[in-house]
Amino acid sequence: MKNINIIEEILNGKIFIYPTDTIYGLGCDATNKESVNKIKELKGRDKDKPLSVIAPSINWIEENCFVDLELKKYLPGPYTLILKKKNKDFLLHVSNSETIGVRIPKCKFIEEIQKANVPFITTSVNLSGEPFAKSIEDVPREIKNKVNIIIEATEELTGKPSTLIINGKEIKR
Repeated sequence: MKNINIIEEILNGKIFIYPTDTIYGLGCDATNKESVNKIKELKGRDKDKPLSVIAPSINWIEENCFVDLELKKYLPGPYTLILKKKNKDFLLHVSNSETIGVRIPKCKFIEEIQKANVPFITTSVNLSGEPFAKSIEDVPREIKNKVNIIIEATEELTGKPSTLIINGKEIKR
């Protein structure tokens, strides 16, 4: 991590495998449609299935989504909040519905991502329908070989995916 400029790499459309507070994620600048589509291809994911984003800040969430709960109760933390977008066309290539999943995981690497000040794709590192990765060794080789940057965890991951918060209700996965 020390030899690369994370912010520059994010803004240049690079695709990352990175640690969150829960499991390993696969991500890129969510405003970069080409990179987002590459992630969907890498996972073998239905192109219409929505992805979630790591928000650059609480303010960014409030500016772009209708918020009907106490954000600081959940963020930063192991939660994905499903919120209604203020503009239905906002990040349409990420989520083509009126809602979008937003996270701010509680871990050091996420603080680096947030410095780029753009939403960042967060999806589990796995082929669609396969188990998620709790360690770099769990990541399928066919994904590892097609990403630009792999960041190893410096903190322990819980190994459980984030809890969804939909309409103020917790939904474990």
